[in-house]
Parts: sequence; C-alpha cells; structure tokens
Amino acid sequence: MTDGRPHMNARSLLRRTGARLRRMGTRLRHARVRRRRTRARRFRRTLAVLLALFLSACAALVVAYRTTEIPDPHPETVSQSTVFVDTEGDYLGRRGPVDRQDIPLRQVPRHVQDAVIAAENRSFRTDSGVAPSAILRAALATVTGGARQGGSTITQQYVKNALLTPEQSLERKAHEALISVKLDRTRSKDEILEGYLNTVYFGRGAAGVESAARNYFGVGARDLTVSQGAALAGIVNLPSYYERAGADSKVTGTLERRWVWVLDAMADSGAISARERAAARFPAFRFYPPGGTDGQRQYLIDTASAEAADRLGITEDQLARGGYKVHTTFDLGLQDETAELVRRQTPAGVKGGRLHTAVVATVPGDGAVRVLYGGSDYAHQPFNDAVDGAVEAGTVLDPFLKALRPGGPLGDLAKETAPTPLRLNSAYATLAAGGTYATPYTVAKITRAGRTVHTARPSTRTAMDEREVELTSAMLNVPLSADRSASPATVVPPVPSGKVDASGTAVGHSAGAGSGPGTRTVWQSMYSPRLALTLALFAERGGKPARVAGLTGTQQPASYAALEADDVWQLAGSPGDGDGNGDRKKAVTPLPR
Repeated sequence: MTDGRPHMNARSLLRRTGARLRRMGTRLRHARVRRRRTRARRFRRTLAVLLALFLSACAALVVAYRTTEIPDPHPETVSQSTVFVDTEGDYLGRRGPVDRQDIPLRQVPRHVQDAVIAAENRSFRTDSGVAPSAILRAALATVTGGARQGGSTITQQYVKNALLTPEQSLERKAHEALISVKLDRTRSKDEILEGYLNTVYFGRGAAGVESAARNYFGVGARDLTVSQGAALAGIVNLPSYYERAGADSKVTGTLERRWVWVLDAMADSGAISARERAAARFPAFRFYPPGGTDGQRQYLIDTASAEAADRLGITEDQLARGGYKVHTTFDLGLQDETAELVRRQTPAGVKGGRLHTAVVATVPGDGAVRVLYGGSDYAHQPFNDAVDGAVEAGTVLDPFLKALRPGGPLGDLAKETAPTPLRLNSAYATLAAGGTYATPYTVAKITRAGRTVHTARPSTRTAMDEREVELTSAMLNVPLSADRSASPATVVPPVPSGKVDASGTAVGHSAGAGSGPGTRTVWQSMYSPRLALTLALFAERGGKPARVAGLTGTQQPASYAALEADDVWQLAGSPGDGDGNGDRKKAVTPLPR
C-alpha cells in the first residue's frame, strides 16, 4: 500500500469528525442562546404580568380606599346606660341595655391612656393604623383554620369592635385594614383613642373605661390612680377571664403579673417616673360576681327616672339609652340606714297579715327629697308606698284646712281624704319652712358627657303667712319656741296633748288617723326647719288592705309608729343644725351586688 490511501482516509476522517463537532458546538451554542432568549422573554413576560398585576392591585387598592366609607358605629356601641348617683355622688344604680357611658378623652387621666397604649399597641401614636404582620398572621390562621390571631392595633380594634361585625374572613379583615388606614388619615389619634376607650369591653358587663372604673373600683374614670389604670389596661387582653380579679386568687395573681408588665412598659417609655413606678401597689377590686340589682334602691331610681325624663322632655326609654348621669337629691347613707332599721324592727307577719312601712324625708323650703323608702324589696313589691300609698289622714289635717288658702299649693289637701306620704309630708315641710311650700323633687342635676343639661331650681310658693303658721301650730298643740330652729315638732295622731321633753324638743300631738281599732294606716310626722319626716304604716292581708292592729308586735300601732319615726329621726343626727343631715356620718355603702 504505497499509494497512501490509508493515511489520506485517516485525515479525511479527522476532518469530517472535526466538522461534525464544530457543527454540534454551533448547534449547542445556538440552542443555549435560544434558551437564554426564551428565558429572557419568559422573564420579561412574567415580570410584565406581575407588574401589571401589581399595578392593577395598586389601582384596585386606590379605588377601594377611595370608595371605602367609614361606617357609623353599629347600634350596640352607640347605646349607653344612664347612671344615677346620690347627693354626694355615690353610685345608686343604672338604667339601660348596656353598661356604657361616653366620656371625653380629657376626663381620662393621661396615665390611664398611656397604660392602655402600653398594654395594647405601643406604636399607636406613630403607626398608620394597621399592623401588617398581624394582618398576615390573621389571614394565615383564617386560611389554615388555625387559632384566632390577635395583635391588631388600637385603631383596628376600634374598627372591629365599633364599626364592623366580629366575622372572621379575609374579606372582612381587608375591609378592616382599609377602614383603619382611612380612619388614621382622617381623624386624630386622640379621636380614635377616645372612641376605643368608650367602646372596648372590660368584663363585668362594662363597655368603656367609665363603666369599667365604676364596676372594678367604684370610682369614675377621672379618679383612676396609676395602679388602677394599669390594672384595667391589663384586663382588656382577656376580660372574660380577668373580670374575676379580687374574687379568684389564681386570676388575681395572673392579672398582677400582667399589671407589673404594663407598669414596666410605662416606666420604660417615660409615661411614668421611676418614683411613680416604685410607689405603685396592686389595687383592691370590688367584689365579683354581683348579685341581684332590685332590692330597695329601685324605688329611688323609678322616681328619679320619671322626673328626669320629664325635665328633659323625653321618654324614660330614651333616658335609659342616652348616657346621662342623673344627680339625685337622695342621701344614700340615710336611705340605707333607714331601710336596715325598718327591716330589723318590722315584726314578722301575723296570720297572713303583712305590715308595710313608708318613709319620706324632705328639706323644708327647698323640696329636695332625702329619703324615699317605698318598700322592702322592689322585686316582690314594685308598688311604691311612699309615693303612691294612701294615708287615711282623718281629722289630723283639720288644722291645715282652716289655714289653707283656696287655690293655694296645699289647697287640694282639703279635697283629699287619703293623701300619699309624700304629699302629707309636704304639708309639714311647709309648716317647718314658716309657710313656704316647696314642690318635692328628686333630681338635682343631669349631665351628659360631662356637660350639664339640666339643673333643678326649687319651686316655692307662699302657702301660709306668719299668722296662719302660728294658728296651725297652735291647733296641732305644738308650742313654738323663740328659736324655731332648735328642735323637731312631732305629730302623733292618737294622743291629744302637747309637751316639751327633757331635751327641749317640742312635741305636739293631734287626734286623727290611727285612733280607731279598724284603722288601716297609722302615720307620724316630725319636722324642723332643716328636715321634715313622715313615716306611715300600711296593713295588708291576702293582698287587700287591712287594719294595722295586731301587726305591730307587742306595741300599739300609734306607739310603734312614733318610736320608729323617732329612730329614723335619730339616724339623721341633728336635722336642725344645718343641711338636714346634721352631724350624722354618711354610711359607707357598697355598690349594688
């Protein structure tokens, strides 16, 4: 093989192989370029789609934001209760479907505001109204069926509690976030915080900080201490559990640890000083759970509610839902002492008979009602004996009738054979005031959200001149002293004589109702220029009026009434020395159980 073919074939094979490799490389390069170009195109397309989706979402969000309206609070958060307090501001009771009262933020101490912010949303003053991380957690929990998530801002909590329903869904959560942002951009932080503090639930049936302060500590929100404010802030997190604080040792201990955490956060943020933090002591709570709310005080609330509604020109239902604070004329300490005295001294029923007692005490020349004991238990007897009971006055009113002017404020007494205890007492209050009649009233002032909407002005008229007062007193056998402010005069129906006792008290007697064995009411009136008091006894057998005899224990009805009236008079201290309460110490009265 000298012609060289094998050598030439080998070179040709190498050339062909190289060419094929080059072609393959070229194809691979072209394929890689195509793949890169394809990926680039796909990336650009994906990016364009994502950008379009993002821009669409942004546009939809803008449209949604602009079309979203901040709703009005739903009815449950608008409805309020009306609170009744006595002449010293002590809590008497409330009326209304929800235990809530709106108050302006200025009436909430700054340390209470800061405590709630420390416990619920420390970035409240600077955030945009939403917490994105909390929204994502809540959305994930909703999708996966996990536990309900918290962590919302104060703004979101207010929107959820007051403006929306408690429904848990992605759509509602998104709606909540939109409203929260819009609320934060259109209203001040103080407005949002005020709305939140007036609607957030604190347990014990209390919605809002004003009711919570009263239910947990027996004070108004403006009087909350640093320690009390921190405790309430701690309760918001789990109100249904913490409401038993003070009654359950485990719950109390858990709340105390949270209370410490709140105070430490306040100190760290500068909301309270190191000295205030060191001085803080865990507060004492009112007893819980409460008991019944009827008892005896509902008679007072009934009477004051009717009068307050009349003064405002609204219905009692509107009053109950209106968030008013009715300042009554009642002396709750004397009222409760009177109720306890009557309960303790009333003999047990005899042969199906029952003895009812009514007590009325008013300020002569003014008309303010201090005591209005209408019955022992409103739940069993809603009828108010003091306001609606009929007293068989008999001839004991004759002295007034001879002195009364036709058409005068007491002129109708001439036509009444059975005046109410309140009506009867007003006659003796007129005598005590030197002839000036004052219309009895139970509402001194009405406020709403810290603003006074009604102030009582005593309605007085001259019913007797000086001569008529002297004539009536003489006919009642009441000797008038040179100083008529010294002591009470007493009218005891069955005893026809008069005297001055060892203490200098002028005592007058006059025959009238109670002198016969068939008498169905016995009554006694005592008065001084500072207080007029009437006590009446009513008898009942089988739900019908009956004679009093036999229901007053070992004492005769007239003597029983005289002694009981004197005991009530002594509870009032010395009514002749000042304001009708004298030196009597006001009883410490717990809030209704």
